[in-house]
Parts: sequence; structure tokens; C-alpha cells
Amino acid sequence: MKHEGWGKGAHPLGTELDATAAERLTLFERMLRTRAVPMGMIAASDAPRIRERHLLDSLRAVPLLPPSGTVCDLGSGAGLPGVALCIARPDLRYVLVEVRRNRAAFLSDVITALELDDVIVYPRRLQTFREPVEVCTARAFASPGKTWQAAGRLLTKAGRLIYWAGASFDTTTDMPEGVDAKLFGSTGLARSGPLVIMTRT
Repeated sequence: MKHEGWGKGAHPLGTELDATAAERLTLFERMLRTRAVPMGMIAASDAPRIRERHLLDSLRAVPLLPPSGTVCDLGSGAGLPGVALCIARPDLRYVLVEVRRNRAAFLSDVITALELDDVIVYPRRLQTFREPVEVCTARAFASPGKTWQAAGRLLTKAGRLIYWAGASFDTTTDMPEGVDAKLFGSTGLARSGPLVIMTRT
């Protein structure tokens, strides 16, 4: 299976990918194009640029993940960023929360096709998930305040939320109260805003 370009694309993001990860990302990219786009999970206009717009954008968070623990992807949708992170860091445990039945089924198919270990799909409302986790991820999920409200009850005391913010994100107006934040700027990817790491004060 061809997987040229993943090392070149991911290296500037601080992410090293082995051959297995590159092959899995290539297969995932194909499943996104052939299934997620027709299902409306990804805009048809993004089909020619799934790698940069969605996969590489998701992989920006890899250097920010902890050495161990569980990652909970809030509203996982087509598996962005959850599946991409699982491919790059298979040593962590992942929970992909997705209440919409067709999207949860797609995620289950992806996990099977890519032979991913230690990752589960949680096909229920986020409010019913109560397991403490070290990291929550949120990309195109909700506003910063609502996202922190959802993540805050799940995170361990030292846990963190990795939030994909828009290009217009402003720490002076967009941050919820009682939260410390660190911003990691864009790496040159088109239309990418900063990653915001939120922790308890």
C-alpha cells in the first residue's frame, strides 16, 4: 500500500510515523474519502484535501499527548482527531464518543479495518460516560466554554483538554472561567487555528 508523503507532512508537526502508522493513515484517508464524504461527515469540498485539512490537522496534537493514560474524543464524528491520534500513538487507550448511530457504525468499521487495539466506540450521549480520563480532545465539537464543561467532569485532577480553536480564538474573551490555557500556534496548515490546552487552575 502506498503511503508516500506522510513522513514529510507529519514531521514538521513534531510527529514521527512508522510504516504501519503510515499505511493505516492511508487506508483511513481512503475510507474518509469513499465513505465519510458521501455520508456527509466531511464536506464534499474537502474531499481533495482530506490529508491536510483533516488528518494532518488532527496529528498536530500528537506531541501534546501524555506518556500514558486514556484519551476521550468528544463527538468523534468521522474519527477526527481520535482515530488519527490512535494510529500515531497506539500505546494509549482511546474512547471515541459518538451518539449518532451511523457515525458510530462507521467508527467501528474503521477500527476493524485498521486493526486498531485499545480503542472503543462509545455510542451513547456524552453525559452518560463517567470514566475518569487523562485527556479529552475536541475538534469541531462546541464552543470553548461548553467543551470545557463537558470535559471538566471527566478529566482527572491533572487532566487536560486539547481543543482545536478557530483562527479568531481570543484568550481574553473565549476562555471559560477557572481554566488555565496554553496556546500552540498554527504550523502553516491551511485554515488551522491554535491548539488550546486547558487545565484546571
